[in-house]
Amino acid sequence: MTRTKKTGAMARGGRVAMIGALGLASVALAAGPAFAKGNVDITAPGTAYVGKTVTVKAQGGDDSAGYLHQLCLEENGFGEGWHQENCSAVVEGDAQVTAHGTSARRGNLQFRAVLYGLTSPHDQKPVRLHASDVVTVHVR
Repeated sequence: MTRTKKTGAMARGGRVAMIGALGLASVALAAGPAFAKGNVDITAPGTAYVGKTVTVKAQGGDDSAGYLHQLCLEENGFGEGWHQENCSAVVEGDAQVTAHGTSARRGNLQFRAVLYGLTSPHDQKPVRLHASDVVTVHVR
């Protein structure tokens, strides 16, 4: 009988210690960052005129350690589907890219910027990290 009482007290003490350790671990995890943060911003005019230059700018970055970044502008217009217009150089910090172009006809052009992570400047398999919202340019 004495043995049962000791085992019960030891089991309760072990449970209390385990609950305390889990509580401390959860507080430590909540204090640190949960995930890498990044963003991509794109700017373009709302309207443009046929034959006039349209300038689209984008910038983006990610705080993922160990990644190089490359930012690409993509265009979708006149039933062609999404295709790359221009890409920035591979950089270690925030990337920026600008594209200048003209439209030969009326309609809507859509643009988006996509940020890629690379392990080296000549990485053949970049990882897509973030994409911007789609912006539409109305060509008149």
